[in-house]
Amino acid sequence: MAMSGPQKTVLQTVSVVVLMGGLAWASVPFYDWFCRVTGFGGVTGVAETGSDTILDQTIKVRFDASKDRDMPWEFKPVERTMEVRIGETGLAFYEAYNPTDRPVAGQASYNVTPYAAGGYFDKIQCFCFEEQVLQPGERVQMPVTFFVDPEIVEDREAKYVHTITLSYTFHEIDLPEGYAALDTKADNQTN
Repeated sequence: MAMSGPQKTVLQTVSVVVLMGGLAWASVPFYDWFCRVTGFGGVTGVAETGSDTILDQTIKVRFDASKDRDMPWEFKPVERTMEVRIGETGLAFYEAYNPTDRPVAGQASYNVTPYAAGGYFDKIQCFCFEEQVLQPGERVQMPVTFFVDPEIVEDREAKYVHTITLSYTFHEIDLPEGYAALDTKADNQTN
């Protein structure tokens, strides 16, 4: 059965829409993978251990904190700047406080600027690797262990970087299943 002109046009249009939707859906995980591999867009690397090489050259690391508009926590770096030798393992802390009367779960997103340094900033341990839940009135200090890869001094653009800024933004997320059940149970006991 042959298709008429309008049927063929509709089929082609629907095919293009489906293809574009599929590409849009796949672009987010592909872009995330690309950024993690290349450090593009300020995405950091993740390392199991620190660097074997420590240079005499130092670099300043600035720490920045922000929250999504709807996130009720207070969130800030404990120390605003730190100077570390390139390759040396650094340890910094961020403080979060839940001033509400309910448990609140959060997840941190992050980036590094300048973007050229993203691929050379490696995290060994970070609170951003997992979701955080703070109870009502709870205040915590959350660590991030990191180093700046010595290969930064060989990069054509990144070798001129003297200050790196590590930025985190906390977003409220749904409470994990176990917490939601505990929160509902506590509400029922108080009523």
